[in-house]
Amino acid sequence: MKTPPGLQALIDDGVIDRVLRPLKSGKEASVYVVDAGGEVRCAKVYKDMAQRSFQQRTLYQEGRKVRGSREARAMGKATRYGRKQQEVAWKNAEVDALYQLRDAGVRVPEPFGYVHGVLVMELVADASGHSAPRLGEVDLTPEQARDFHRFLVREVVKMLCAGLIHGDLSEYNVLVGGEGPVIIDFPQVVSAAGNNASRRLLLRDVNALTARLGRYAPELLDTWYGEEMWALYEAGALRPDTELTGLFAHDASRVDVDSVRHAIEDARQEAIIRQQGREAAAAE
Repeated sequence: MKTPPGLQALIDDGVIDRVLRPLKSGKEASVYVVDAGGEVRCAKVYKDMAQRSFQQRTLYQEGRKVRGSREARAMGKATRYGRKQQEVAWKNAEVDALYQLRDAGVRVPEPFGYVHGVLVMELVADASGHSAPRLGEVDLTPEQARDFHRFLVREVVKMLCAGLIHGDLSEYNVLVGGEGPVIIDFPQVVSAAGNNASRRLLLRDVNALTARLGRYAPELLDTWYGEEMWALYEAGALRPDTELTGLFAHDASRVDVDSVRHAIEDARQEAIIRQQGREAAAAE
């Protein structure tokens, strides 16, 4: 196929040999299957800010570390240079997260380098060697759904223990590889300790997975793993190997006036997600 402009520099530098085919195009980037020294990998070409439709970037960027004080000041003032640095930081977030999560033992695509603004990484394949489908594209048995849910909850715990929350985790950001689920797409990853929306984003991630997998194992829809792991995290008691139960006793005596509105909205969204899961399960 014709080489996309964003990948020509990698061919010129010998990072990849040729582009085999497009894999997917999303709101943040386009991904291509490439040949790199005889190894089939994928290359993620990030779209420029003007081309992207992803909203609420400020929500996700809160608490992220910036490499220099000059860059931080410029980003805060939203100067032209600051916007450029903000764009660089946004793209670097996924690269940094992949390396950090790989070291933490989270099942993510293996990164092989970030060159000319392009992320080269492992091509996740299914048991037949083809590009792995997304979680939302496969049908599961109840036992498979339980196994996947158990595994993914454990991966979310590992991420949280590493100080990160995916922020947009759903059936569309999990691939079903030959060895099980693989979590992908991290440009919106947030700092668990540095972002005021951390709890809300964590619960949304866990609830989205639960709603999808609860279609096949409806008992999952009555679990509260997100709330349980966040309570342990806040107490400093969460570890990568912590055994969770899915049970959680909501403390009605705690009243935080400033967060009441958010709590009501969170509860509404949780109810919608779980009800959708129940309706889908009943329709199977």
